[in-house]
Amino acid sequence: MPAKVRYGVIGCGMMGQEHLRNIALLPDTEVSVIFEPDAEMSARAAEITPAAKFVSSVSDLLEVDELDCILIASPNHCHVPQMQEIRQKRPLPLLVEKPLFTDPKEQAELEAFKAAYPAPIWVAMEYRYMPAIAALIDRVEDATGGIKMLTIREHRFPFLQKVGAWNRFNRYSGGTFVEKCCHFFDLMRLMTKSEPVRVMASAGQDANHKDEVYDGEQPDVLDNGYVIVDFENGSRALLDLCMFAEGSKYQEEVVAIGPDGKIEAFVPGPGRFWPEDLGEPPVAQLVVSPRNPKRPHSIDIPVDPALLDAGDHNGSTFYQHERFVAVVRGEIDLPEVTLEDGWRAVEMGLAAQQSARSGQVVTLSTPGVSSVAC
Repeated sequence: MPAKVRYGVIGCGMMGQEHLRNIALLPDTEVSVIFEPDAEMSARAAEITPAAKFVSSVSDLLEVDELDCILIASPNHCHVPQMQEIRQKRPLPLLVEKPLFTDPKEQAELEAFKAAYPAPIWVAMEYRYMPAIAALIDRVEDATGGIKMLTIREHRFPFLQKVGAWNRFNRYSGGTFVEKCCHFFDLMRLMTKSEPVRVMASAGQDANHKDEVYDGEQPDVLDNGYVIVDFENGSRALLDLCMFAEGSKYQEEVVAIGPDGKIEAFVPGPGRFWPEDLGEPPVAQLVVSPRNPKRPHSIDIPVDPALLDAGDHNGSTFYQHERFVAVVRGEIDLPEVTLEDGWRAVEMGLAAQQSARSGQVVTLSTPGVSSVAC
């Protein structure tokens, strides 16, 4: 068990910097080495972690002795090649940002990767660790008597500017339902305790990025849509996404309903976007509404201000790292978000992209296998 857990970090753009700030809040952890090829992002990362060594490649990062684990927070399409390089050279415990992959052709590579990788792999699904959503997950069975309907709504701001505008194009991001929404598909599987069998989506690009051009090309990412998912156990889920709704009080709303009642989580967006003239940003809430006796009640779920200041995900990035470090130390045997969890969430996102594009239902059978059904 290492006395101090030492991270190597690949990618320090906006999300990578959030990881750096949260790692700095954990006791007995440090970032020892960083690979970030963009000069501006590298300079910002150095302000957060001035003691870290900066290197010019993944290969150079893997040569650093003072290394116990690796965080991959690079652009989506870089994840699998970087994972393969780590596997071949120095397979340390991995925390890989979502989405795990973007191209269906990479699934075969991941099958071989899973069989050969000797260390723990944790896929970063921060939304599981948002305190209000975590509280809902803890209470959902008692509150509902078993989920029959699950609705996840995210009404938020448009995609932020990223290095090279990679998040504006499907070929780099995997598409909005992969890049943005694999978090929500992960929550659906986790909460229903079942696997998806059918995915149907309707979506479009109706407001955002229409006047943007990069190297003569206009962004092609979706900015709103609905996705309906049927699960093996008969439960069903709905994703309601709108990325031109930053005027909302809450950014995420999760509603689970069963024969015994309903439970809801309401999570505000990043505090830095809340207008100062409106006072303090809203606090996350949990609302439990039993059927009999009818007696809905609300519970505030406040988050430590230091954690809110460290990132845009309602404190969840800190709690995720806390659990990942426990795996690295050997205090927890297995990652809570597995390679298969990350894989299946992307598969659902790709199916939603396909359904929105084709106007047809996409059926899912075994992991990695999908087909379009009329």
